[in-house]
Amino acid sequence: MSLLVEGGKASAGPPLGPALGPLGVNVGQVVAKINEETKQFAGMRVPVVVRVDAATRAFTLSVGRPPVAALLLKEAGKEKGSGKPKTETVGDVPLEAIRRIADAKGEDLFGRTVEERMNQVIGTCVSLGITVGGEDPRALLKSRIAARGAR
Repeated sequence: MSLLVEGGKASAGPPLGPALGPLGVNVGQVVAKINEETKQFAGMRVPVVVRVDAATRAFTLSVGRPPVAALLLKEAGKEKGSGKPKTETVGDVPLEAIRRIADAKGEDLFGRTVEERMNQVIGTCVSLGITVGGEDPRALLKSRIAARGAR
């Protein structure tokens, strides 16, 4: 069963409780384990996969990483992105934060190199209305791609 939970705030209510109850699993233990493993992502929605062995009623958890947008918004100290990202900015993040997010997401991103992954994160900044080091992310992407082509 796959679901999105807020970091450290899973509860036995829907959708978790009703799905796990019929399987005979101790829902309280599952909730406690999810909250323990997601507490560092407090305030962000985190993908979690719960697998239950019907024969033994044992469960395993697989906790994913929050979406790039959630990590960027946390870094910028904002709740949500801009409704008009082309004309309105909501925050700014340093280039070092872009690298940290690209490293943290790792193989979840499509780029083969850290630079390509960073470009993908910068592209998300465009969609959210977040500047990077005070610079428009579109201009930054163009300059990074041009610099890579010059090598």
